[in-house]
Amino acid sequence: MANPKKTAHIVSHTHWDREWYLPYEKHHVRLVHLIDTLLDKLERDPEFRSFHLDGQTIILEDYLQVRPEQRDRLEKLIRQGRLIIGPWYILQDAFLTSGEANVRNLQIGHQDAKRFGQPAKIGYYPDTFGLAGQTPQLMRQAGIRNVFFGRGVKPTGFNNTVSDGGYESSFSELTWVGPDGSKVLGVLFANWYSNGNEVPKNEAEARAYWERKLADAEKYASTGELLFMNGCDHQPVQLDLPEAIRTARRLFPDVEFVHSSLPDYVRALEGAIDKELSSVYGELRSQRTDGWGTLVNTASSRVYLKQMNQLGQALLEKAAEPLAALASLHGGSYPHHLLTYAWKTLMQNHPHDSICGCSVDEVHREMVTRFDKSRHVAESVIEASAAYVADRIDTTGFERFGSDARPVVVFNTTGTPRTGVVTIELDAERLYFREGYTLEEAARKIKSLDLSGRVLVDERGALVECTAEDLGLQFGYDLPDDKFRQPYFCRRVKLVFEAADVPALGLRTYAWVRAASGAAASTAASTAAASTSASAPESAAPPSSALVSSLVAGDRALENEFLKVEVADDGSFALTDKATGRVFRDLGIYEDVGDIGNEYMFKQPEGEPPLTTKGLSARISVVENTPYRASLEIVHDWEIPASADERLEQEQRELVYYPYRKARRSKMKVPLTIRTVVRLERSGRGVEIESSFDNRAKDHRVRMLFPTDVAAETHNADSLFEIATRNNVPAPEWENPSYTQHQQAFVDVSGDGAGLTVANLGLNEYEVLRDGRNTIAVTLLRAVGELGDWGLFPTPEAQCLGECAARLKLIPHDGDGIRSGAYEQAYQFQAPWTVCQTGVHAGDILPVYAPLRWTGEKLAFSSMKRNEQTGDLMLRWYNLSRDDAALTIAADVPIAGAYKSNILEEQVQPLAAQPSGEFALPVGPCEIVTVGLRAENGLV
Repeated sequence: MANPKKTAHIVSHTHWDREWYLPYEKHHVRLVHLIDTLLDKLERDPEFRSFHLDGQTIILEDYLQVRPEQRDRLEKLIRQGRLIIGPWYILQDAFLTSGEANVRNLQIGHQDAKRFGQPAKIGYYPDTFGLAGQTPQLMRQAGIRNVFFGRGVKPTGFNNTVSDGGYESSFSELTWVGPDGSKVLGVLFANWYSNGNEVPKNEAEARAYWERKLADAEKYASTGELLFMNGCDHQPVQLDLPEAIRTARRLFPDVEFVHSSLPDYVRALEGAIDKELSSVYGELRSQRTDGWGTLVNTASSRVYLKQMNQLGQALLEKAAEPLAALASLHGGSYPHHLLTYAWKTLMQNHPHDSICGCSVDEVHREMVTRFDKSRHVAESVIEASAAYVADRIDTTGFERFGSDARPVVVFNTTGTPRTGVVTIELDAERLYFREGYTLEEAARKIKSLDLSGRVLVDERGALVECTAEDLGLQFGYDLPDDKFRQPYFCRRVKLVFEAADVPALGLRTYAWVRAASGAAASTAASTAAASTSASAPESAAPPSSALVSSLVAGDRALENEFLKVEVADDGSFALTDKATGRVFRDLGIYEDVGDIGNEYMFKQPEGEPPLTTKGLSARISVVENTPYRASLEIVHDWEIPASADERLEQEQRELVYYPYRKARRSKMKVPLTIRTVVRLERSGRGVEIESSFDNRAKDHRVRMLFPTDVAAETHNADSLFEIATRNNVPAPEWENPSYTQHQQAFVDVSGDGAGLTVANLGLNEYEVLRDGRNTIAVTLLRAVGELGDWGLFPTPEAQCLGECAARLKLIPHDGDGIRSGAYEQAYQFQAPWTVCQTGVHAGDILPVYAPLRWTGEKLAFSSMKRNEQTGDLMLRWYNLSRDDAALTIAADVPIAGAYKSNILEEQVQPLAAQPSGEFALPVGPCEIVTVGLRAENGLV
């Protein structure tokens, strides 16, 4: 029987890294030229059928920024199906961006694509450095049934060379199954996304080219539908492709050569598959490889970028969006335009070569500016939304404390009730310049204000323990909507206190008042209010006579109802979990090793053992001592090698592949003084850690070590909408001595009856060491000097010289991170508190208030926002477990209806209200569930 005819699908494309080995604008100039050329070619030559614009709509935005007059030409070709756009706004990294950032990326990509035509339903991840396990579910919820990808299930080496062996799939086509059971057709670029690049039209060259290329494609293809990607990174358009295809048809008449598109190829492939494909489950992280080319260490390249990204994401999804939604429930406008702009600006830092920190220095300098720009918009939305809500809270209950009562509102924008220590700089009194005072008179009057005898009370009038620091005379200004700016002098006070039981997605109101007024003097509660001068150091502890209780249990110990921390001479500490009796020892030791790798991958010099602070004497002191929080400071004076030796520069210039480098560390030493603050709150179930140091060394890595001594063969790590379970020991194919991996909010080692969760803020790299103690090592700094891909690109700023800081939180538990609440505490650690000052006034919002209530064991809350088209309130959760769960939602605001949605906020299924008025729906294992609440009379 004759072999069925084969079809060669040749897809023209360019993979467009907006910035990488060149700064953004240099790539931008090339992009404008490419699109100009492409438009001319498509219009002039009908045989040049289509072009794939790399799956990201930002290419259109970037082009039209320079060439706005070309919009009509672009739109016409897109609507004709000849320019294939979307579904993403930008091709983001999969592990270093949050779940909500991935959803916003799809939402905005679809919205922007629809302004030109329709987005291609192609799950396009051509060069993403591994893929998260929930990708199949995200794709299916977005109406996409396929994923095209280049990495994750096979080795990829230097300069993207492809290695044989170690495949997890029999073919380049496979079935990818997510943890919830969602399935997509996976198409692996087995010969990379350039396997059809620069097709020759000369017959002799074409014969050799196609004999090789057809054989390479057939080697992995499950059908006769063969895919050839005609393009590569920043590849110009091959203008003579139609002629080259005609040549191929003459030479190989048994093969049908077509200038195709990915949508056409998918349709043909789906119709041709006649055999069972291999199934690949969960995360695609190149687990079954030698481990040298996984690019996982981009998680620790330029850590400062990851920290800025975590803050930017948290401000948008965990503060700005929910606060704006809360304000909109009471008549405020929801600033879709500002939030979209802030998200877009943030996401411009999310491509793999950007957020991964593996570009030239100019790229990452511009990223810092983008992070700042996005943050400034988010902070403006937060401030305006919080003020709008605060102005509508009924604070008249504080009138009994006198006219100088100063109400304070604490917002909890997480999905569960929250208790914790908050800080606000409050204006005790203002004098506006418009009131006619001279500057001298205003300053004198403000400075003479008597602040003695003031206390903090809650909404019931009960005293709340509080530390007050007088910041003295301050200048400020208002920017009203209806008049010119209004400058003033004020007397500002910094208040620090514990906000207790602030409801989920809600608020609690306090007030700073005179103690002798109203009911405060008769309450049974106690206070610790210390007033210090403006010159007092911020960390100064209040006088012990003012304290009713203390969390300090000696010169080197902290203790509350749940935990005890005891610091040893070398600065390491033991953490006792009183609920289980488990003691975790030797926590907080620092490790420093050389790194002769690059921005992509870590390489420790062979034969050089790590340096650690174990046994290094530390200076230990109490720096905070209040009833609600106490802190110990640990200072290490350390010396480490100044850099790698001279051989590293020689190996870099010779392009020696980093696994084969032989450089070692320099004999010269530089000081490394590390300041660690260990902090325990009165109600805290975890211990917070702040680490800071001035990095003066090059070519090295600093990690903090947390031995768990928990017997376990696997561990859990927070990933996109998933708690991923990973093996502590790599697969047999793994050769790299390092087995570092990605995390989002936390990593956890749990066993029978005990577990330790290590949460972080923007520290995306960790390793569970194979040291017999299952030590969790979290990377704080990785300093290298070159980009490290296809040539020599020095990156001196990747050495991260200067001040570095990191924040972590250790949360011990009973071995079940979900049921114990440890994971929820780790998620709350990610979200900033919002605190604002307001006045005494009537309002329709209660002093303790939340518009919604929900229950759902094993569910994590993810987001609350408004839909731009419908105005509906959109809420999202995901099931942390592989068990069935149930979600119930109750609202204290008018609701016209509710429905289950997908991640594109399209209605999937209406939800019927129960007799109680609640809405309920089942949630499957690992399911991401979005609920829409429909507006009633313009409000929800």
